[in-house]
Amino acid sequence: MVTTARRLKSLSNRLYNDGLEKAGIRDMTGAVSALREALKCDKNNIDARNLLGLVYYETGEVVMALSEWVISKNLKAEDNLADYFMDSVQSSPAHLEEINQTIKKFNIALNYCHQDSLDLAVIQLKKVLSLNSRFVKAHLLLALLYLNNGRFDRAKIEAQKALKLDSGSVMARRYLKEADSMLLPGESGKLVSDVAASESEGSIRYTSGNEMIIQPLKQPGITRSNSIWGIVLGIVLGVAAACFLILPQRIQNVNLSNQDKITQISEESDAKSAKIVDYEQQIASLKEEVDRLGAQVTDYEGVDSTSAAMNSLMKAVNIYMEDPSDIDGMADALSGLDLDAISSDVSNEFTSLYSLLMSKVGPQLAKSYYNEGYDAYKAEDYQSAIASLSKAYQYDNTNVNTLYYLGNAYYASGDMDKAKEIYDDVITNFPNTQSAQAAETKLAEINNLNG
Repeated sequence: MVTTARRLKSLSNRLYNDGLEKAGIRDMTGAVSALREALKCDKNNIDARNLLGLVYYETGEVVMALSEWVISKNLKAEDNLADYFMDSVQSSPAHLEEINQTIKKFNIALNYCHQDSLDLAVIQLKKVLSLNSRFVKAHLLLALLYLNNGRFDRAKIEAQKALKLDSGSVMARRYLKEADSMLLPGESGKLVSDVAASESEGSIRYTSGNEMIIQPLKQPGITRSNSIWGIVLGIVLGVAAACFLILPQRIQNVNLSNQDKITQISEESDAKSAKIVDYEQQIASLKEEVDRLGAQVTDYEGVDSTSAAMNSLMKAVNIYMEDPSDIDGMADALSGLDLDAISSDVSNEFTSLYSLLMSKVGPQLAKSYYNEGYDAYKAEDYQSAIASLSKAYQYDNTNVNTLYYLGNAYYASGDMDKAKEIYDDVITNFPNTQSAQAAETKLAEINNLNG
């Protein structure tokens, strides 16, 4: 066992060194992978955890970085570099607000993508990168949106920025390759010089793109010099026609098309903004209505619970007056009574009568419920044990065993939060007892599980 632990710790250190080397050459993806593996081998490797937080921070993942440093701080409270890293991030309220805005805007951009509002998503991502230019995920998402819009030059720039921040990003390399392939599609559009003269056929052959051009060497009736001047004149006239007739019209058409697109996008944006404002107003109105109805329901529930509690108490008192030994009958009568839920609604007379009855039969009721709860706990029926032991402690809060076994029942049922609460009560209310010592041991086990 000791040998295995040492091997795992040694392997964790080697993986940490590998992650450190990759982080040094800004292969952040590789560094994250190596450091995660190091922590799988040894979760107490503080150096690996702190470095993982730094790598996350360098790629714009501030929340994940803080999470790693908080865990590191919990594992090693003293002399830990995580203190310095967290102080550097949290010392400036303006910086924290900037981080918060970055996360919000990135989430808004993701929502726009899900809603197919890609232009709005691009705008949000630009805002994100203006706040945090090292956010690799934002660069990658923006590159993907540019690829989708056909803006391959912009996609290439964003992919290059992501690679500069994380040289090991597979997604960035994939986007860069896609952009390059669209900007340079093979050899099309280039002049291929492949000239071959065939005097026997009296022609010159050459290829331009995918076409074969055959030019005769002999031109009957036309001298070579006249042919050259004719070609030059044709080129001049063609250029002049393009400049004065075709080109202005093309430019005007492009401008009109772009203006129409801008107008359409602006109108859609205004319409969506108006819908958002309208939805926000509807949500606020509905929230007010829900709060009002909730308050009414709470008032009604308070009246009903108080009335039911009085009926239960009167029934139990009546049973006690007829037969003080009928513990089961009184227990049934009081089974639905929860003083914590109605404590602010009952009268002083109700409380006095309840206290008087408890002074008479409380210990017997507590003992009866304790026996039921303990038997259910031993039978591993933890829900029944919780219900009975809770009642037993309500009727007699001086029995430490009742409270301790109640905590054990919560622990065995998997409700660790409630178990911790009960164990804390045992330690606080019954110090210097064996049950308190056992509760401290249980709390340590829960904290180790959560760690």
